[in-house]
Amino acid sequence: MRFVLQRVHYMPKQLQPGVLYVSDEFLTAAHLCACGCGAKIRTPLGATEWSVEEAPQGPTMWPSVGNWQQGCRSHYWFRDGEVIWGEAWSPARIAAGRVQERERRRAHYEALYPTSRLRRLWMWVSRRFER
Repeated sequence: MRFVLQRVHYMPKQLQPGVLYVSDEFLTAAHLCACGCGAKIRTPLGATEWSVEEAPQGPTMWPSVGNWQQGCRSHYWFRDGEVIWGEAWSPARIAAGRVQERERRRAHYEALYPTSRLRRLWMWVSRRFER
């Protein structure tokens, strides 16, 4: 199955197979699971979440989509509109992946909004020398 990208303001109530819906305003994407089970998959978009690129061949989205809470437990990427299937993950690997996601988000936001006094001082000093 191939996917096409459709930009929308609001997500439609009825999703169509083979369509990756993207709302730039609400920074979210949605599609029906690529395995055909009919599950609605929603993915937030942003610096610490998923990214979507549009190309003439079709959308590319990363990181992978892991439907660990769905019965199908599908794992895949979109690359130029094509579904690239990934391997199944064990419960331990899923848990480790979630820890990595949390750490990636924490590091991203801590870099933007430092919390320690030493880090805030370092950021203040480094900004002064950027000019």
